[in-house]
Amino acid sequence: GDPLLPLNSHLLSQDSNLSLHTDNPDFTPCFQNSVLAWVPCAYLWAALPCYLFHLRRHHEGYIVLSRLSRLKTALGVLLWCVSWADLFYSFHGLVHGWAPAPIFFVTPLVVGVTMLLATLLIQYERLQGVRSSGVLIIFWFLCVVCGIIPFRSKILSALTQGKISDPFRFATFYTYFALVLSALILSCFREKPPFFSPKNMDPNPCPEAGAGFLSRLSFWWFTKLAILGYRRPLEERDLWSLNKEDRSQMVMQRLLEEWKKQQDQASGKKPSSEGEMLLEGRPQAREASFLRALMATFSSSFLLSMGFKLIQDLFPTLIVLSSICSILIRFISNPTAPTWWGFLVAGLMFVCSVMQTLILHQYYHCIFVMGLRFRTGIIGVIYRKALVISNSVKRESTVGEIVNLMSVDAQRFMDVVPFINLLWSAPLQIILAVYFLWQNLGPSVLAGVALMILLIPLNGAVAVKMRAFQVEQMKFKDSRIKLMSEILGGIKVLKLYAWEPSFLKQVEGIRQDELRLMRQVAYLHAISTFIWVCTPFLVTLTTLGVYVSVDKNNVLDAEKAFVSVSLFNILKIPLNMLPQLISNLAQTSVSLKRIQHFLSQDELDPQCVERKTITPGYAVIIHNGTFTWAQDLPPTLHSLDIQVPKGALVAVVGPVGCGKSSLLSALLGEMEKLEGKVYMKGSVAYVPQQAWIQNCTLQENVLFGRALDPKRYQKALEACALLADLEVLPGGDQTEIGEKGINLSGGQRQRVSVARAVYSDADIFLLDDPLSAVDSHVAKHIFDQVIGPEGVLAGKTRVLVTHGISFLPQTDFVIVLSDGHVSEMGTYSALLQRDGSFANFLRNYAPDEDKEHQEANNSPVLMIEDTLSNHTDLTDNEPVTYEVQKQFMRQMSAMSSEGEGQGRSVPRRRLGAAEKAVPATEAKASHVLTQEEKTEMGTVKLSVYWDYAKAVGFWTTLVICLLYGGQSAAAIGANVWLSAWTDEAAADNQQNSTSYRLGVYAALGILQGLLVMLSAITMAVGGVQAARLLHQALLHNKMRSPQSFFDTTPSGRILNRFSKDVYVIDEILAPTILMLLNSFYNSISTLVVIVASTPLFAVVILPLAVLYLFVQRFYVATSRQLKRLESVSRSPIYSHFSETVTGSSVIRAYGRSQDFETISDAKVDTNQKSCYPYIASNRWLGIRVEFVGNCVVLFAALFAVTGRSSLSPGLVGLSVSYALQVTLALNWMIRTMSDLESNIVAVERVKEYSKTEMEAPWVVEGSRPPAGWPLKGEVEFRNYSVRYRPGLELVLKDLSLRVHGGEKVGIVGRTGAGKSSMTLCLFRILEAAEGEIYIDGLNVADIGLHDLRSKLTIIPQDPILFSGTLRMNLDPFGCYSEEDMWQALELSHLHTFVSSQPAGLDFQCSEGGENLSVGQRQLVCLARALLRKSRILVLDEATAAIDLETDDLIQATIRTQFETCTVLTIAHRLNTIMDYTRVLVLDKGTIVEFDSPTNLIAARGIFYGMARDAGLA
Repeated sequence: GDPLLPLNSHLLSQDSNLSLHTDNPDFTPCFQNSVLAWVPCAYLWAALPCYLFHLRRHHEGYIVLSRLSRLKTALGVLLWCVSWADLFYSFHGLVHGWAPAPIFFVTPLVVGVTMLLATLLIQYERLQGVRSSGVLIIFWFLCVVCGIIPFRSKILSALTQGKISDPFRFATFYTYFALVLSALILSCFREKPPFFSPKNMDPNPCPEAGAGFLSRLSFWWFTKLAILGYRRPLEERDLWSLNKEDRSQMVMQRLLEEWKKQQDQASGKKPSSEGEMLLEGRPQAREASFLRALMATFSSSFLLSMGFKLIQDLFPTLIVLSSICSILIRFISNPTAPTWWGFLVAGLMFVCSVMQTLILHQYYHCIFVMGLRFRTGIIGVIYRKALVISNSVKRESTVGEIVNLMSVDAQRFMDVVPFINLLWSAPLQIILAVYFLWQNLGPSVLAGVALMILLIPLNGAVAVKMRAFQVEQMKFKDSRIKLMSEILGGIKVLKLYAWEPSFLKQVEGIRQDELRLMRQVAYLHAISTFIWVCTPFLVTLTTLGVYVSVDKNNVLDAEKAFVSVSLFNILKIPLNMLPQLISNLAQTSVSLKRIQHFLSQDELDPQCVERKTITPGYAVIIHNGTFTWAQDLPPTLHSLDIQVPKGALVAVVGPVGCGKSSLLSALLGEMEKLEGKVYMKGSVAYVPQQAWIQNCTLQENVLFGRALDPKRYQKALEACALLADLEVLPGGDQTEIGEKGINLSGGQRQRVSVARAVYSDADIFLLDDPLSAVDSHVAKHIFDQVIGPEGVLAGKTRVLVTHGISFLPQTDFVIVLSDGHVSEMGTYSALLQRDGSFANFLRNYAPDEDKEHQEANNSPVLMIEDTLSNHTDLTDNEPVTYEVQKQFMRQMSAMSSEGEGQGRSVPRRRLGAAEKAVPATEAKASHVLTQEEKTEMGTVKLSVYWDYAKAVGFWTTLVICLLYGGQSAAAIGANVWLSAWTDEAAADNQQNSTSYRLGVYAALGILQGLLVMLSAITMAVGGVQAARLLHQALLHNKMRSPQSFFDTTPSGRILNRFSKDVYVIDEILAPTILMLLNSFYNSISTLVVIVASTPLFAVVILPLAVLYLFVQRFYVATSRQLKRLESVSRSPIYSHFSETVTGSSVIRAYGRSQDFETISDAKVDTNQKSCYPYIASNRWLGIRVEFVGNCVVLFAALFAVTGRSSLSPGLVGLSVSYALQVTLALNWMIRTMSDLESNIVAVERVKEYSKTEMEAPWVVEGSRPPAGWPLKGEVEFRNYSVRYRPGLELVLKDLSLRVHGGEKVGIVGRTGAGKSSMTLCLFRILEAAEGEIYIDGLNVADIGLHDLRSKLTIIPQDPILFSGTLRMNLDPFGCYSEEDMWQALELSHLHTFVSSQPAGLDFQCSEGGENLSVGQRQLVCLARALLRKSRILVLDEATAAIDLETDDLIQATIRTQFETCTVLTIAHRLNTIMDYTRVLVLDKGTIVEFDSPTNLIAARGIFYGMARDAGLA
């Protein structure tokens, strides 16, 4: 009854004692000569066909014959000679009459042929350009390994016999061995790069392409980058270029071909067979399958990954580890077994683990790179589709949704690809594990498996519930972010009105709900953790319990117990992955459907407009054209007949909504043509109504992809009146323009758009009302210089949609549209005489126009003054020198290009004060730098962890750590108990007190589960607490930050704190910390167990720990930076895409689709350039850490073997089964540590913004103003000076003036004279540098800000509304009655509008009040003022005339309603203040004149000059 016999029956040895029980084991010569010699040959012949096929397809250009190559070939030839020598020696023997065994003929023949083959392969590889051959390295390696055994045995037999029995074969064998060994060594060196290879072009090629086989296997080629990343933070230029097959261009080419095939199949291009004819009943148009296209494109890498996965599943995991583990335990329990056995087993364990590591990481690398390609492909396909979708499709889905397809859905694909193989591999692993368990424990396994299967739906249910909660939580989060973005947008208004508390309450209300859900999710998470920890344990418990109690003879020995525990641990992973995989797949299939649906949408018909032929003499002809925007809508334009001669200027006019813009779209082929013909010959330039501006420099916007021709470029700028603007912009025409042209005024954007058309030098110009966005005199300039008969475009064909009647007389002919058809057409004079609809149209419009024209003609204003009209709000508030103005623009562009939000664009609005950037260079510079520094460099400080721990709560943190410690102790306890139990059983070969043993084991296990659950719950409570405190601190600080903070900080950056960083603190930090603690305690407990069972192991811990830490430092530094680069380069893809979607009609009109596809591909490639090394860095780390883990296994086994006399089998089983898990724990620990490091930054960033300086207190308890203050409304400035921020010069210098109660004072002055600053000082938005302001004799600096601000009233420049009801917008605190509100609406002329709304006062305003006209918004602000009705009213006039009507209404109301109040008006149009008591003229921050208007005009000073310009004097 030798326990080892069943194991060695498969070794082909005749005498088991000879091979196993001696101290010098050996194999029989027959085995050595046959099997061992044939293994490498069989391998080479098997691998050859696939390898040759691969080489045929991947030809890299040949490699010049080098010394290395010659040497390799020579060795191959020599080996061939040696084998043939052996063969001839056998023949020689045959001839001389002592017949050798047939094996002596077969083996040399096989080996010889194989060596010849290897030699030929070396040369063939050289010709195909392979620099390092994996196939051959493995072959030589096998030869050496198989040669080691005869090598030893030949020497042994020679020693025992005292003489060499067969000298010739002895000599040939050692020659053979030496040659094979040198061949192995040589094959590890790589050849020079192939001749004529295109690779030399690359500045920074990826070293992987040229890396040798071993370097690829161990990812050694990555080490250089890891070291570089450790020395200094990586930058864009350190990244390698992509491999050819990963580039967008290659991937797209293949994917588009496949997708085209799928589409052709779907639309039934193939001739249909008879079966198809029978099934004609169902509709034919099935959607083309995008999945098939993807699979066809990536099939080869997919199959490769499947191969890796299969090897990795079958070979090491189960079979080897479990059987080796059991052999080791048997070896320890059998004192007679020879020692070398133990060493062999330990070595085998190590080799198997290393093999598994290498294969596993090759698999992962392959699959992740495939994921990258998936994403590249999907993004590219969506981008190309977005350029050609028809308008009806565009109307159905918003830009955001289409961008989501690209960002979210493509990412989902990338995330699911690594798990795809689990679909078949998980069941395979489960079947294998169950099979081995059955071998081990018999049918009682079923109990455990049944329990596992029962727990799956439970897990699933918890997951579904969690998902539901998370969706709900996202809704709250979105509404909170939306509210925050509005608050940041209107922060100035909130401060002026003292409304912050109301909004603070709203945000906190939403946050409360969010945290409530977070708590529930966290508790569910704790339950699922409990299940996850207890599953393997309960399963082991039930299985062993059933096993022991079924039959008295079932003895639980160490081998059975620990092998089962190991196998159950292996089972745990696939069983837990499956539910996750299924939910992931469900999500991905939704994404796939969405993508496929989008890709199958209708496209624009390129043949809609005939571009080639046309009747001579004409440029545009529409013949009986009927057009619609979408098939299901009534036609917008019907039966049009239009002919435009070459070189004519045609005006298209008509009332709003009659189809003027649609006509241009029809000409561009953007609409669906129902009938008729459209001819248009020549290149086209198109200026849309809403200017489309790209996020690049101004020059690039004008050139739009054409080469720069300086003269033509200057001419275009001049004609479009852009030169004056260029002087103001900081970088001239090199100024970076933000997303959607955020740092240009509306007029500037429109002029850039016109300049683009002028520069394009096309044949036909379609201009869609380009003159409406600019001021009247600029419009005149553009018409004269560009469009009109004397303009730059004279002689080209121009179709101009316009509302400006004054230009019509100069056009060649006019087309009048009404309700989608041409009502009249002819020259201007002819139409006037007809007295038709055109004449009516003129009568309707003319009066306004005249008035405007007088104004325009009477005011020879500086052009530049006007172009800034949209910025005046900001220029007023700042001491504007040119420098500052430039600075401002530069900041703006910096702000918009700083893509801090990942692909989230800053909510677009007029650049109010909230987005103004720092005029002072130093201030900004220091600001930006700290910003960058904070996120950029090095490791996170410990103080940040401490901050988080404090937020969680000191005791909570302590408790969590202790609970985790307890849990590990319980787990170790349970396993030690198991090992003691097995030892007891082994001692007397029967089971005693089964129930007692089982009971304690169960108790310990359940204790462990409970501790885990407790710690998870504690962490949940702590995490929610931390999230609450950190957000609260951030919010309260931001609400109290001074206005200057918001001026210097782009709102996107602040919003990012509230969205991204708060999200990380909410959802990511706590689970990451739990995982870290888990893996940390796991690793520690492993070490404890191993050291306890084999104390010698302590010696090895130190070197291994050093190695581990070393790798960890390198990895974290590099991967952190790579991740950062990746996220920085990701947002440009999406912002460029959303830009493209909005501007697709312009891109198509200019015919630039192809260039834009290339730009997009380049952006994707840039992003992949940082993804690829990130993936490689994970593999690099994995292999190194797992090597440390494998060393732990090796030493645990070795020390167990050396100290076996003193060890019980139970202890060995314990220590080895723990060692086998350590790899996973170590790997996880580094991953979670680096995750934690990149995520804890969120705490740091939130903290940073919670500690910024605050403004004065809102209420000062000691000195509150008396009730009813201010009674008279006197305002007095005494020697008052103020500056915007420390370090800037004064804006108001030594101002002294006194305004009596009830006076009406107008404040005038040039841009930047300090008009707005005065009002800001009154509200203490700016604090005094020196001097003070008294209101009714009370110094305003002594009271709280809210006490001050709530007693003053202001009607601000830009009317800002918040989304919510109208009631909330008028009275957020709810302190006025219904009647008051209606009264105020009545007086502000909004009564009719509001009462016509079904909701009345609860009418919902959209974000920024978008659903009200600008005039109405202005009136709402007036209503606010009327409600408050304080003694002092400040009226900051809107800069641009919103519309004269509204303006007159406001003035009239103020004159009647605020008679008794003090009114300070900042006037831009003098006619409003001509009847005021006094006028204050400011210049450069000092008072120049202060008297009644009549006196000032008489004095003929500055005011007189202004009045004369305005035609009032």
